[in-house]
Amino acid sequence: MTVQLFSVSDPTTPPSIPQDENGLLRLLSDSDRAVLEPHLERLTFRNGDIIARTGDPADSICFPLSGIAAVLDSLENDRRYAVALVGNEGFIGWPLLLGNHRWPHDVVMRAENGVAMRLQAHSLHAAMEAQPHIRTILLRFAGILMSQMGRTIVSSLAHSIEQRMARWILMYHDRVQTDAICMTHEEFRLMLGVRRSSVTDALHKLEEIQAIRSTRGSLVVRDREALLGLVGDTYGYAEEEYRQLLLGEIT
Repeated sequence: MTVQLFSVSDPTTPPSIPQDENGLLRLLSDSDRAVLEPHLERLTFRNGDIIARTGDPADSICFPLSGIAAVLDSLENDRRYAVALVGNEGFIGWPLLLGNHRWPHDVVMRAENGVAMRLQAHSLHAAMEAQPHIRTILLRFAGILMSQMGRTIVSSLAHSIEQRMARWILMYHDRVQTDAICMTHEEFRLMLGVRRSSVTDALHKLEEIQAIRSTRGSLVVRDREALLGLVGDTYGYAEEEYRQLLLGEIT
């Protein structure tokens, strides 16, 4: 089975990433992989498991093979808000490439159980020293993730709640294996920063245009084009950058 990422209905659709593989690891040359593979450790996560906590030492990176890693910004009074999503197109642990040795965010497994390959920091730095192309690919992904975060900010400032919800649903839909997505009201609250009653209202509006079907603890994407019509250009730029990266269109 393959997972189709960023499956917009236009020529920018990127290649499928086979299930239980990682898009960045697939980009590496044989010599790049040879220095990484002996040090990769396979981990499993359940939906809801904490992958990283704000302030903890950032001593490793993870390449997801399945599942969705939600990046959450933490504020006082245990308030947390979603700022980005990473699936098997990328990696978790970009602070290590930027000189930060502590996690700036919480990272939580969402939507489904997941599998990832973990690489300790010392092995990462040794590998990048031996094979500089590894650093190039990882930094390119980190830059794309910053673009995704930037569009999240713009969407939060400029869009209605249902438009913002549509964008998050699209990003989840890009990274799961079916049209059915496990998403609770609490997850939407983290993504949207609104009351649960506002989440319910927005879900009803998306159901009214038959874009989704909502059930307790999950939803089904019925009309992706309808969701795309709501989000405007806050969705698509980072996804096109991902497409170029996954196709190896980097210099």
